[in-house]
Amino acid sequence: MKTGFDSEKYLKLQKEKILSRIQLFDKLYLEFGGKLVDDYHASRVLPGFEPDLKIRLLQELKDQAEIILCINANAIENSKIRSDRMISYETEVFRLIEFLRSRDITIESVVITLFTGQKKVAEFINALKDYKITPYIHTPTKGYPTDVKTIVSEEGYGQNPFIKTKKPVVVVTAPGPNSGKLATCLSQLYHESKHGKKAGYAKFETFPVWSLPLKHPVNLAYEAATADLADKNMIDYFHLEKYGVPAVNYNRDLELFPVVKEILHKILGKDIYFSPTDMGVNVIGKCITDDKVTRTASKDEIIRRYLKSLVELKKGLVDESVPERIKLLMNELEISEKDRKVVKYAEEKKKKSHLPSACLQYNSKFITGRKTGYLSPISSTMLNTIKEITKIPDEVDLISETILEPILEIKNKTSNFKESYLKLGEVLIALSICSTTNPMAKKSLDVLDKLRGSELHATYLIPDDEMIILNNLGINVTCSTDLN
Repeated sequence: MKTGFDSEKYLKLQKEKILSRIQLFDKLYLEFGGKLVDDYHASRVLPGFEPDLKIRLLQELKDQAEIILCINANAIENSKIRSDRMISYETEVFRLIEFLRSRDITIESVVITLFTGQKKVAEFINALKDYKITPYIHTPTKGYPTDVKTIVSEEGYGQNPFIKTKKPVVVVTAPGPNSGKLATCLSQLYHESKHGKKAGYAKFETFPVWSLPLKHPVNLAYEAATADLADKNMIDYFHLEKYGVPAVNYNRDLELFPVVKEILHKILGKDIYFSPTDMGVNVIGKCITDDKVTRTASKDEIIRRYLKSLVELKKGLVDESVPERIKLLMNELEISEKDRKVVKYAEEKKKKSHLPSACLQYNSKFITGRKTGYLSPISSTMLNTIKEITKIPDEVDLISETILEPILEIKNKTSNFKESYLKLGEVLIALSICSTTNPMAKKSLDVLDKLRGSELHATYLIPDDEMIILNNLGINVTCSTDLN
């Protein structure tokens, strides 16, 4: 795969940018937007960007930085799901805690924001205590967003408990959007000022890339990714007016900036930022090495997002406006779902076999599979792909029917929903069992890592359990909304 981004250069420049911002304050509260771990969106639109690059950055800053996690009380109450992993926001909080600790990055506090008595919060707090994490409760801020005098007072931020921190950089992040990261940062600044500390705020946001053109595909891919939030990239008119330099930001930051600026002035006694772009520490645009590669990758991502939004519409997770927004972006770039080649080959396989089918693109090869007597279309396609990579002859069975048949029989005996085939997870378990005695099966498992970054499309609605496995393998997956 061609790369278009220099991760090592980014790591160096981003660290320097953050360290230079730290010098302006006694303590810096750094709001981290986007995904802290497994940022596969960035790695897809910027080939060469490592999904855990932000963690590498924090590891290099670990002597100076610690983490505060925020989670909205409503996300806890409503069991909000992180769609890419199909896990709840609460589960993601604990996953992040364990991951950060495994990398020796300090995490001691979790803030539950917008608390208004949600019942499930008590259980979540008890679980945090089991993890030796100090929970903090923040209620809605009185006066927000119009009455700055009340916001920056004992009636406003003063009602929130002060979160105790030890290091000069406090990274404030969350399992997903609308978790209260900005409000937590500003609340902390208020309390720090009361304690005589010169604390500051900055924002680490990967997208949109302020130094790229407004309609650059990388920035439009961000719009596609946040279509459910109705985010819209815009020229930062505050930055343009102050400096005469065009910069790209997005609607929510621009709308909030006058309030944020006034709050910061009220706390710090002076203006330190004159635009949303001023607040950022984003150097990602300087690390793009091949603009053509990133443009192509971003267009591909927008098509994937469109197909995904159609599935979410079918499931009732979004309304019609979401795919419509993404479709408008595709029209701007003169691209369509027909430009996704695996769609064409999967549909051809379905037309020929009259059965649900799938296609996986590995390098320049397109490998298809269909529903069989024992295998789901995804299982069949994956086994065919493994054979192609390992050069195992097509007539060789990686898993014999004598193994598949009893697994299917037991599965149907223990389930109310009868299925005539085995899904991907079950097939991989069977392959693992066979690998103890079958060298070819072991060889097959060893090549799964090679599938990271490959493309797959299915002609039917892929079940969630198979989708999770495909995502974990790093395969870029889309599917039709057909039920079979």
